Amino acid sequence: MRGSALDIFQKCEGFTRARELQALGVYPYFIPLHGSEGTEVEIAGKRLIMIGSNNYLGLTHHPKVRDAAQQAIRQYGTSCSGSRFLNGTLELHEELERRLAKFMGQEAALCFSTGFQTNLGVISSIAGKNDIILCDRENHASIIDGCRLSFADVRKFRHNDIGELELLLQRGQEQKRAMLIVVDGLYSMMGDLAPLQEIRALADRYSARLMVDEAHSIGVLGQNGRGAAEHCGIHPDLVMGTFSKSFASLGGFIAGPAHVIHWMRHHARALIFSASITPASAAAALAALDLIETRPDMRKRVLQVAHRVRTGLADMGFQTAGGLSSPIVPVIVGDQDRMLHMWRTLFDCGLFTNAVTQPAVPPGMDLIRTSYIASHTDQQVEQILARFAEAGRKCGVLDETTGGNSASHAAGR
Repeated sequence: MRGSALDIFQKCEGFTRARELQALGVYPYFIPLHGSEGTEVEIAGKRLIMIGSNNYLGLTHHPKVRDAAQQAIRQYGTSCSGSRFLNGTLELHEELERRLAKFMGQEAALCFSTGFQTNLGVISSIAGKNDIILCDRENHASIIDGCRLSFADVRKFRHNDIGELELLLQRGQEQKRAMLIVVDGLYSMMGDLAPLQEIRALADRYSARLMVDEAHSIGVLGQNGRGAAEHCGIHPDLVMGTFSKSFASLGGFIAGPAHVIHWMRHHARALIFSASITPASAAAALAALDLIETRPDMRKRVLQVAHRVRTGLADMGFQTAGGLSSPIVPVIVGDQDRMLHMWRTLFDCGLFTNAVTQPAVPPGMDLIRTSYIASHTDQQVEQILARFAEAGRKCGVLDETTGGNSASHAAGR
C-alpha cells in the first residue's frame, strides 16, 4: 500500500481494452511469426498470405540482399557497438550515404539507426524555438514527435488542405519567421499522395523550406524509384527515407544540401546518442539500392498487383481507398468491433492483414490495411480476392445475397 499518494502506475491498471480483445480472440497485434518467405508467413503451424508487410519490392529474401548482409557480418561482426559520432562509423555507412545522395539527386545524405529516429533527429535539430513548422495533421507519428522535440512553433493544417497551408504561410511570412513545411509523400494508412506540386509552389512563394518523408514511396514511385517527389516532378529541400520497406533492411536517412547535412551530423541527438546501423543492415540497404536502380520492373509489378486487388475489392462492394500510385490498399470498415471481427475472419481465411483504428485513423474510419509485394503471384492475387469475399460475407461487411457493401453506413457514408 502506498497510502493516499498518487501512483504513476495507476493508469496501467486501468488499461483493459487489449486484454478484453485477447479474451475475445480478436487482438490483432504482436503476432509472432514462426517463419517467412516474403509473400507467405507461418504462424502457429498455419501458412498465411502476407498482405500486411511494407516489403514492397519483395527484397527481404532476395539472394543478393541476403548474401550482402552475411558478408558484412563476416567482415565487420554483428554490431558497431557505438554511435556514428564516436566508434560506430564504417566505410559501409559512408558508401551508403554517397550512393543515396547521388540516387536522390541531393548533395549529401546521413543515415540514422531507424526511420523514426531520422525524423526525430532531423526536425528537432533544424527547427528551433523562433521557427515555424507547418505540419500535415496526418503526418507519421515520428514527424509529430520530431516537431514536439524541436521547440519550434508547430502549426498543423488539415490533411492535404492547400488553402489552409497558404494561410499559415502568409501569417508566418508576416511575422518574419523561418518556416519548414513537413509532409509525407505517400500516406501510410490511406495510401494517398500529398499534392506536392502545389506545396512546392507555396514553399517557393513564401520562402519556406520543404521536407518530404518518402518512407512508403521510395523504391516504388517515380521514373527512377526516388519516390513521390519524383513522381510529382518536384525537388524537396530535404528528403527522408527508410530502409525498413523497399530497402529490405533497418534504418533511415536524410538527404539535402551538404552544409545542412553537416549541421545535422553535429546537432542531431538521435544520431549522436544512438548506436549506428549494424553492418548487415547497411550492406543489405546497399544491395537493395543496386536492385532499385537496375530493376524498374519490380516497382511496376507491385503497383499492378495493388491495382488488381483494389479494383477487385471495389467490384465486390468493399469501400477501398488509395490510388493508382500506391502499393497500399485500405479497406474501410468503419466500426471498430466489426473491423476487428473482419480482421480475425481474414486471418482464419489465411490472410495476414493490419487492423487500424484511432488514433491512426479518424473515428468511424477503422480499416483493414493491406499492402502488396512485387513478388506476389497472380495465383496469390486470386486467392486474396476469394478470401476477402468469403470473409466479407461471413462478417456481414458484404451483403450475402447481392454482394453489396452493407458497411457503408457504419463507415459514415
